[in-house]
Amino acid sequence: MTRGYEFYGAEVSYFSGKVRAYMRYKRIPFSEITPTRDIYRNVILARVGWPVIPVMVTPEDETWQDSTEIIDNFETRFPDPSIYPQGPRQKFAALLIEVWADEWLKIPAMHYRWTKNRDFAVAEFGRLSRPDLDEAGQRATGEETAKPFAGALPALGVTPVTGPAIEKSYEGLLAELNAHFSNHDFLFGSRPSIADFGLYGPLYAHQYRDPASGEIMKRIAPKVAEWVQRMTKPPHPKGGEFLKNDEMPETLAPVLQRIMREYLPVLLKTADALKRHVEAHPELIAGKEPLPRALGMHEFELEGAREKRAIFTFDLWMLQRPLDFLAALRGSEREAVLSMLKEAGGEQLASFPPYPRLTRRQFKVVLE
Repeated sequence: MTRGYEFYGAEVSYFSGKVRAYMRYKRIPFSEITPTRDIYRNVILARVGWPVIPVMVTPEDETWQDSTEIIDNFETRFPDPSIYPQGPRQKFAALLIEVWADEWLKIPAMHYRWTKNRDFAVAEFGRLSRPDLDEAGQRATGEETAKPFAGALPALGVTPVTGPAIEKSYEGLLAELNAHFSNHDFLFGSRPSIADFGLYGPLYAHQYRDPASGEIMKRIAPKVAEWVQRMTKPPHPKGGEFLKNDEMPETLAPVLQRIMREYLPVLLKTADALKRHVEAHPELIAGKEPLPRALGMHEFELEGAREKRAIFTFDLWMLQRPLDFLAALRGSEREAVLSMLKEAGGEQLASFPPYPRLTRRQFKVVLE
């Protein structure tokens, strides 16, 4: 090994926050490198093939990309303490919350950033991309850099039709989390789990750090803001414990119910769309061609508002993690998880219809 871990990420980035918080908790030494325009061109595009952060370059010169894969690769190298609970209910819930936080909470994160924090985000993008320019030049660069992000709102289902519903849902979630963090330091006890790191991504980079969103969080959910601060600067790195006897806090029940109510119908429609797409494109079965990032549009509902959004295949790659864990459970452990799902209104998740298995090759999602 000739160098340490090189972390290409940014404070403004959703998934950079997830990985950075994990490394701080595990006390993994790393150097963070700002992804300027030159870094994107000379390092990230050269290694990954498309402009994305976070990216990790290891001391062995390996390239890791995607927050979940980065964290799991680190878990094999730095296994103690594990961020995965051992109890079946806690572990399944942690895996599921990570999927939801990574993929579904993009909706409020992007809504609030681009409807309430746009000037701040544009300034941040310009400063990061071109630190060599003056303020006017950075503003122009930021406006250009922001176009694909702000332009993605309709694909996520963020429109004037859904805006009030997104805010109602998000503020409801903040109230639920505020109640939970009034009694617990983290989601499953005094140790952060993979679910905490997943949740931290949107709740730090977009909803705490962006100024208008941060004001909302601190005003209506101060205990959530305190949790963000604990995740940012862990008071006990490599410390803490998960709740004993696989206890599931009652305060997480409303969050699980929200996942089943809002996100599970979308996952079911996405799985059906993937099956139909693969049947229509048998050439994909070899796994040599990457799947499209989106498979057209479908309708979804949030707090009574109906709108269309893109059908994202990546969600199903992530969903395999909790589904595979559930499929491997037997006896009383399986029954415990099934009972938890029933109480949350997630019976359809317990019997989720099979869909073509997905994997990642060369940083792209393909059929396994």
